[in-house]
Amino acid sequence: MLPAFAEKIIPAPPSVTLTEGGTVVSGRGSFECGSRVTVDMKVCCRSGISAVVMRVFPDVLEPGDGADPGPVYTDLPFEFTGGDGICSEYRLVLDTEAICGDRGSGLFFYEYLFLRGADTLFSSSCDNVHFTLSETGGTKFRLLIYEKGFDVPDTGCGIMYHIFVDRFFRGDDPGASYGAGARLRPPSVWKRGIPSFAAVRGDETDNLDFYGGNLEGIREKLGYLKSLGVTMIYLSPVFSAPSNHKYDTSDYTVIDSGFGGRPAFDALLRDAKEQGIGVILDGVFNHTGADSVYFDAEHRHGPGAESEDSTFHSWYRFGKEYKNGYESWWDIRILPRLRTDLPEVRDFFTAQDGIAARYIAGGASGWRLDVADELPDEFLEELRKSVKKANSGALIIGEVWENAADKVAYGRRRKYFRGRQLDSVMNYPLRRALIRYATDGCAGALAAELTEIYSSYPPAVCDALMNIVGTHDTARILSCLGDPAGAAAAESETDNRKLASMRLTPEQRRIGIERLKAVSVIQYTVYGFPCVYYGDETGMEGMADPFCRAPMKWESDADAELLAHYRRLGGIRRSEPSLAGGSFRVVRADGGYIEYEREKGGRRLTVAVNLDDGPAVCRASGFELYSGTEVKRPMIGQRGFALIVRTPRKGEGE
Repeated sequence: MLPAFAEKIIPAPPSVTLTEGGTVVSGRGSFECGSRVTVDMKVCCRSGISAVVMRVFPDVLEPGDGADPGPVYTDLPFEFTGGDGICSEYRLVLDTEAICGDRGSGLFFYEYLFLRGADTLFSSSCDNVHFTLSETGGTKFRLLIYEKGFDVPDTGCGIMYHIFVDRFFRGDDPGASYGAGARLRPPSVWKRGIPSFAAVRGDETDNLDFYGGNLEGIREKLGYLKSLGVTMIYLSPVFSAPSNHKYDTSDYTVIDSGFGGRPAFDALLRDAKEQGIGVILDGVFNHTGADSVYFDAEHRHGPGAESEDSTFHSWYRFGKEYKNGYESWWDIRILPRLRTDLPEVRDFFTAQDGIAARYIAGGASGWRLDVADELPDEFLEELRKSVKKANSGALIIGEVWENAADKVAYGRRRKYFRGRQLDSVMNYPLRRALIRYATDGCAGALAAELTEIYSSYPPAVCDALMNIVGTHDTARILSCLGDPAGAAAAESETDNRKLASMRLTPEQRRIGIERLKAVSVIQYTVYGFPCVYYGDETGMEGMADPFCRAPMKWESDADAELLAHYRRLGGIRRSEPSLAGGSFRVVRADGGYIEYEREKGGRRLTVAVNLDDGPAVCRASGFELYSGTEVKRPMIGQRGFALIVRTPRKGEGE
């Protein structure tokens, strides 16, 4: 008989196995509506647990609280299936269609209850897969059920390359022309160019300094991109706009003349397609420029949208309650916000002959949607319909900075991955986790983030995640990894002159490059596809916007070893089948050492990365892809890594 105080002892959590159709899916938390998921629980008899229940909560948002599920729940008891005197076994068959009801999809939260006499123990999720037990409950698991037939384009072993057009390459295009007020820098300043900036961070600047990068320049550099293994180019906005960044659209129907206009755009699409490279466009559909054919603040095309006589008056909100007299994105004067809740505004973008479908029909491969959190559900759903009708293989990626499975924006739960809106998102949670791992050496936190993301999204979405470590909105990854303290301080620095002058010391740069090599190995080998921000592969530095947008450092000025590393990773990724939709599982996270597996068709790739202070032993043996040698339980040195393939034995695989 157990002593009386044993009742208050919290036992180790039971083991849980999820299967679907005979396949183990324990690392998943998102399923197609109609699937039946078997949950098997093995409970130690000494724990005193005599019954198990899954308590499922619908996603009811409380007023003023957009994160917690409401108080209504359904209890689903497990069935006792046997035991051996040491462990008792329980089973529950989860019917996702019954949980969803007529809705056909939904977000739910759940917890396990373990009954032992008069006591009840509750699960508390650590990473949406693993859990601990407590007497009071804790973090609940997410359960995302998506619609039947939700289909996401297969990105395979793809690699994306993100280009800020004006800063990439100045191609020979005599047809390129700039608008009034533009300041075109001479070619001689390309290598030492620092983007123009306001004295104080956040103050307004005209962004009219141009370095001459254009679409012809990208076309001329397709061979370079091909050498990196690139299969997708993501372009910063290319539509007509006054600024160098083009997020202040003047006319969605016109390709900017400074970039070469429509002829250069069509030539790029044509030649990229011949090289097996798709082109993803940046869709800035939440706001226009003030100096546009729509808002027309300068009255170049008529009375301007503030006039009730304007065709576009209803497209915007005007009033004294707004800082500029009209609603604008983050109160930025030059970015008046569109009323995307209105059918006529939505139709302009999302109708079958609208902007989104029109460019897809013209040869673009997909859209990255700027500030997706600010676009209403109806807008995203209508856009998906028209884009997929134009090309079912077109990719729709949203700019979402948090976990998109349960994202709440402006008090409303978003439905990105229920089956009617997005295919993918920019994986900002991974970026943050990788930087933390590289700078503090805690593999456990990275493992938890990787596990949580993988379990939160539909499997096809995981395979299509846009894995970033740098973007046009963030500090250069090399600066973040080489000088973590400086990068952290820069986030609150307001003096742009200081930010413009920040550079790594030779020692910081050496360490930063070593860390970047390790981080990029993870970026290239976890689920999803890597997206390289132009110049990261050549060793560019710089703090956040605008200093992360300097002219491209080309091969003659690049860090040759780092560039060779990216080319090596590109070759491995393009040829390794386990990276095209293979399963993912963290095997070990100990100190600064992480080891995980990708597996497909019996072929298993083990990835080991060590950012610990000392060496670590990898448990895998086989062919190491990066070095091209056979290895047996290799020692991984500080800031080292290994990619080891174990080929299937006879009879294994598909």
